[in-house]
Amino acid sequence: MKKRILVLCTGNSCRSQMAEGFLKFFDKNLEVYSAGTKPADKVNPFAVKAMKEIGIDISQNYPKLVEQFLNDSFDYVITVCDNAKETCPVFIGDVKHHLHIGFDDPAEAIGTEEEVMPVYRRVRDEIKREFQKFVKQIDN
Repeated sequence: MKKRILVLCTGNSCRSQMAEGFLKFFDKNLEVYSAGTKPADKVNPFAVKAMKEIGIDISQNYPKLVEQFLNDSFDYVITVCDNAKETCPVFIGDVKHHLHIGFDDPAEAIGTEEEVMPVYRRVRDEIKREFQKFVKQIDN
């Protein structure tokens, strides 16, 4: 049976989308979703570009409101930003494990594309490293 994972963030436009992309890439046997407490209109284009640079396409993803998952059951609900950790709703469905793996918000970076992309790459690489560890832990 596939493990069901929900990754939560505030806007569901950047960190949670990258984490969803990595989890799906790392293990095809995971059923992965992401959502936000205040979802943005679209996935952050710099996040899409940062992921595409390493061969993961999240361009067809879209931000989703966490409420649409409240009646679902998950093995893991993982928050990736402090704001989502503080405002995350109580899940009605069966959630076996709540985890928090926090990351800086690259969307707060300001400047030209050349100035902000290094921030997105750093956060992307941190997400990759932490979620690789997570997948290894749940596979054991």
